[in-house]
Amino acid sequence: MKFLPLIFSNLFRRKVRTVFTMLSITVAFVLFCVLGAVRAAFSGGVEVAGADRLLVTHKISLVQFLPESYAREIREIDGVVDVSHQTWFGGVYQRPSNFFPQFAVDPESYLRLYPELVLSPDERAGWLSNRAGAVVGRSTADRFGWEVGDRIPLRGALWRNRGALGWEFVIEGVYEAGAEGYDTSPFYFHHDYLAEGNPIVRGAVGIFVVRVDDPSAAADVGEAVDRLFANSRAETRTSSERAFLQGFANQVGNVGAVVTAILTAVFFTIVVMSANTMAQAVRERTAEFAVLKTLGFGGGAAVGLVLAESLILVGAGGTLGLWIGHALVAVGDPTGGFMPTFLLPARDLAAGVLLVIGIGLAAGALPAWAATRLRIVDALRKV
Repeated sequence: MKFLPLIFSNLFRRKVRTVFTMLSITVAFVLFCVLGAVRAAFSGGVEVAGADRLLVTHKISLVQFLPESYAREIREIDGVVDVSHQTWFGGVYQRPSNFFPQFAVDPESYLRLYPELVLSPDERAGWLSNRAGAVVGRSTADRFGWEVGDRIPLRGALWRNRGALGWEFVIEGVYEAGAEGYDTSPFYFHHDYLAEGNPIVRGAVGIFVVRVDDPSAAADVGEAVDRLFANSRAETRTSSERAFLQGFANQVGNVGAVVTAILTAVFFTIVVMSANTMAQAVRERTAEFAVLKTLGFGGGAAVGLVLAESLILVGAGGTLGLWIGHALVAVGDPTGGFMPTFLLPARDLAAGVLLVIGIGLAAGALPAWAATRLRIVDALRKV
């Protein structure tokens, strides 16, 4: 503690240089937070995908339907615990730019397979009892100001409602996320309601969701499902939920790799810049380090002083950057609905703290080593 006044006086000996270095570090960590949230948004729930859930789709394309009767046969496969289904709706609310995902599902079995959809008992009962009822995630409800009991008209872009201009749903519940990072933008309603209004959908579904009793045997169960329907009129392709969502996310490119490359370049630059700042500070105080050694302070004291300065410099800028970045991400999706899971995962925040410490040590390592090699006679001769 007795060295703190010396450390701070040295840090602010060149105030402009110190301030601009700290601001550069702050900007880098703000970028770290925002890009981390973008990566989490494009992962689309991959991280919270159930290890015990499989998705069964048509082998040819996602737009091809599967017979609803397949559910009975899938349930008979060893290792299968439960089966549900979902079908993409693709409706339009007011105008096409108001995009949010909508799925027709079997409510009772879907809620069993997805405990991440948290509804109150009253909301759950209301949805199960109302054929025209729907539940919507918190992010979409907040986006449009919807509340329980509201009647929401949707114009079917894919499915027309026979005998009506559009589809009308009653909001029976607003579900919360039961796990960090779970997407609360989808809108769910009864598949039976869709089938009543459009006969094409009767007896057909888009995707089966299958729960297995042993996640380690999920691949074997998936192969069994595909063998069961091989050479049928609707062959299947089964994959884990995580693999399916990751493949879907990768259709827009490997966002994770792009973000990692950008951050690597940014932080490499920050390390070099911070190290240069510390090296200049050490060179300017060559005589002072010589005097300290003359007074009996060893190489460890010099190392400690330089590393402490570096850690304080990077720590102040990094902490401020993480705080500002976290605050910006907490405001929510800046795209107005395109990235509904816009948040900074806790592990990324922890990684940011470790990066602050690591960069502080890396930036001060070489200047500290140079300070230990300083010879008193040579240093005083330069004065």
